[in-house]
Amino acid sequence: MVAFWAVFPALLAGAMLFSSPATPVSPPPDAGYHIQFTGVLDVPGSVRLVEVDADVPRALIARLQARGKYVVCYMSAGSTEDWRADAAQIPAAAVGKPLKGWPGEWWLDIRNEGVMQVMHARIARLAGKGCDGIEFDNVDGYSNATGFPLRATDQITFNLALADSARASGMSPGLKNAVELIPDLVAGFDWALNEECVTYNECHRYRPFVAAGKPVYVLEYGDTPRARVCRVTARHGLQGQLKRLRLDAWSYRCPQTG
Repeated sequence: MVAFWAVFPALLAGAMLFSSPATPVSPPPDAGYHIQFTGVLDVPGSVRLVEVDADVPRALIARLQARGKYVVCYMSAGSTEDWRADAAQIPAAAVGKPLKGWPGEWWLDIRNEGVMQVMHARIARLAGKGCDGIEFDNVDGYSNATGFPLRATDQITFNLALADSARASGMSPGLKNAVELIPDLVAGFDWALNEECVTYNECHRYRPFVAAGKPVYVLEYGDTPRARVCRVTARHGLQGQLKRLRLDAWSYRCPQTG
């Protein structure tokens, strides 16, 4: 059987004959970054890029955009979450081990054709909501205990297919983590979001994004001192901030230096 992603570009090309999505616009490099999934949404006036959960109402996205905000929508592409409306559409054979620390969430077999079909449909729904960009999460399953023998090449193929789908739908694709694959993925993604590269001494891995002029946003959740977070991220040309793991309104954003 031919893998879904082998015919995916052709399917996208066919779809383009019947619709003309807007050309994706990348986040402005100096837009700042605010991510919030819990609590009453409170966006600092100085920040233009706002990330919200995929399930927020379309009207909220429109209100943010009316205020001049660039809206990124969150999407877990490498896992299934049992609270999502389309969770039952994931093939049972493609559901693997649970994500440690995240109840109700399981890794997926990204090689499964049905998984890619569901992700393509999710991307289309987010485009319909008017999202400017998508943050693709859990796209590093190959380096985790998923229950499937995933290889780096499987992950690269899957991740680039996601990016192509987002771009064809008029949205800017963002890469979450997957730091070991950055050399193979940087050309396909417009920006990146990292969790705790300061803590894990991985910020240097984002040099390809910085060299390409693509913004990288770093979230640190632990007890790492603010001064160190800001010093390290600034040294590598990244935009750093501290957040609580529950992703409420609070954050401490490092000053930008150039």
